[in-house]
Amino acid sequence: MKYFPLIWATLWRKKTRTIFTLLSMIVAFLLFGILETVDYAFAHPSGGTTGADKLITTNKYSITLSLPFSDTQQIRSVPGVAEVTWISWFGAYYQESKNFIFALPVDTDTYFNLHKDEFVVSAEHMQAYRNTRTGALVNSALMKKFGWKVGDKVPLHSTIWTQKKDSSLDWTFDIVGVFDAKDPTQASQQAQTLLFHYDLFDEGRSFGKGTVGWFEERVDDPTQSAAISAKVDALFANSSNETKTQPAKEFALAFIKQLGDIGFVLRAILGAVFFTLLFLTGNTMMQSVRERVPELAVLKTIGFGDGAVLGMVIGESLLLCLIAAVIGLGLSFAALPIIRLGLQGVELSPTALIPGFGAAVLLALLVGTPPALRAMRLNIVDALADKR
Repeated sequence: MKYFPLIWATLWRKKTRTIFTLLSMIVAFLLFGILETVDYAFAHPSGGTTGADKLITTNKYSITLSLPFSDTQQIRSVPGVAEVTWISWFGAYYQESKNFIFALPVDTDTYFNLHKDEFVVSAEHMQAYRNTRTGALVNSALMKKFGWKVGDKVPLHSTIWTQKKDSSLDWTFDIVGVFDAKDPTQASQQAQTLLFHYDLFDEGRSFGKGTVGWFEERVDDPTQSAAISAKVDALFANSSNETKTQPAKEFALAFIKQLGDIGFVLRAILGAVFFTLLFLTGNTMMQSVRERVPELAVLKTIGFGDGAVLGMVIGESLLLCLIAAVIGLGLSFAALPIIRLGLQGVELSPTALIPGFGAAVLLALLVGTPPALRAMRLNIVDALADKR
């Protein structure tokens, strides 16, 4: 620490260059924090609807392939299965394709029995939903986003399911109630959700009648989930609709991967950013050392050893990178609420920012070591003569 004032003064020897280098690095660490947080969120989906007692059964080969509704009774007969419900992917948006709505056609009784610990909805609104064929229950955050209110009619366009009476028509629903997440920490996962009746959907669609996207099961004993999964899949082995049953958390990951290898894309972007940053910062450090060769020779002349000179140059690099990391990652943390709005249904954790400090130290060593070694090996006579 006794050399810190000297290192700090050296860092700001060329203020303009230091400031612009810092700004570039801050942007890089800001990008690192945002992308790493998103990657971590997709790789570690939080609990919520993915409890340990819940299983998901999909087509064995792809979650985009449907299953017969008639499988319901067979799955329900498996010992240990407490409840079964069925859902299909609706693929809806409101007015414009950018206004994505997580609309789900569900069976009222089984769905709310299975997810009874996840929703807060008044008895009045639930009764209105049961009594209204075209009724929809909408998350309060989604209601606020579009300015909807109970009693409104909402037209949704499905990117998959057309209506048999007229394929050009949107699906229109009556908002009869509002719901919220029982666990506030899971509110973002339900913020885009609209629930409507599966019977209305099945009778109104132009194709796929009598099929479902996937089944959800609640098991009595979560420790028996693997055994129950195997029993469910054994029911449909060698049939034309073989199944794959897995914990809800694994299903969530598989669903996300349908969009592509998000982790690979994010890591590729980060790699490109830091590869560029490596050259930028490395060039700055090399230039800084070249300009200070006579000064470093003077330090050696008055008693600074090779190790001290080496440590000061690396310390300068480390200080530069850590300042940029603290500011950049701090801005990333401040941006988490904004990112959540754009990634409804994904829970973000500041834990993902921790590797950023490790990246800062690694970057400092990579860019600081070559000029530090050069400074350590300086010949005092040649350096004082400015022979670089």
